[in-house]
Amino acid sequence: MKKIGLFGTGHLGKIHAKCMKESEIIALVGVYDVDYECAVRVAEEFETIAYRNPQELLEVCEIADIVTTTSAHYEMAKMAMQSGKDVFIEKPVTVTPEEAQDLLEIQKNKGIKVQVGHVERFNPAFQAAKNIIHTPLFIETHRLALFNPRGNDVSVVLDLMIHDLDIVLKIVNSPLIDIQASGVAIVTDSFDIANVRLHFASGCVANLTASRISLKNMRKTRIFQDNAYIGVDFLEKKCEVIHIENVPDETQNPFAMILDTGDGKPKKQIKIDSPNILMNNAIQSELESFVHAVEQDLIPEVTLSDGMKVLQVAYAVLEKINKTIPIVK
Repeated sequence: MKKIGLFGTGHLGKIHAKCMKESEIIALVGVYDVDYECAVRVAEEFETIAYRNPQELLEVCEIADIVTTTSAHYEMAKMAMQSGKDVFIEKPVTVTPEEAQDLLEIQKNKGIKVQVGHVERFNPAFQAAKNIIHTPLFIETHRLALFNPRGNDVSVVLDLMIHDLDIVLKIVNSPLIDIQASGVAIVTDSFDIANVRLHFASGCVANLTASRISLKNMRKTRIFQDNAYIGVDFLEKKCEVIHIENVPDETQNPFAMILDTGDGKPKKQIKIDSPNILMNNAIQSELESFVHAVEQDLIPEVTLSDGMKVLQVAYAVLEKINKTIPIVK
């Protein structure tokens, strides 16, 4: 079992602690938080040790799990990496792309492994769909949430949309050539609603919408590619695939959905599949995936470079939005 130290015992940190205690390949050896009393409460709940000093926890762990506030990610990760520890960092990886670039240089010099917590990569619905996705042509995402005062110190782009930006960059895997974006601040001082259109060199276009002042929760992605539509519901953990195929023998199934395109062209048949969903705890899966990468000397599922790239795109989106905001004199 790998010895992991938890840095940050807030809402998400407690979830990480619970996942580690339930894992058969992870040993939670201690916790640290700037609020020592909070760290003590979490340590008592999960039967581990609370440390007053982060360096003391680094001395007893093999992997540092950083779940502090985003503003503390850089300094905490830098300390852990310079100590030679493999590091798991929650998303967004750092406050700025420049901080992420600095961590990338430390990683190269130290030869350690780093994974960023873009947890939707481990969502069971996406896991079921990812091997079916090939050269997407158009992607549409909606990530809508009820208003929650927690985490609103940043814009909806860094708060919510960054999940979908990561998924889109992963499945398109083509240079980004143009960004169009708009956003509105309604409740907070940051953008609460944003819409982004990404154009890739492959020809794929992705349209992303995120809102944190919606009347309902939604996390849906629709992917269109040659002769197929793939729908992924990250919230309900469902996936459906609609294929369009040539009709081999229309007399075989009188109930088949047949499209007659006319002009003597072959008839098409619509087929709907529901891939098998293997339910999981996505946070526990991402932590165990990183442990496996460390033990087997594999490339982590979400690399530090991945985390930096999606942060760069998120900042480019924010820059585009700022340019579209009219100046009131």
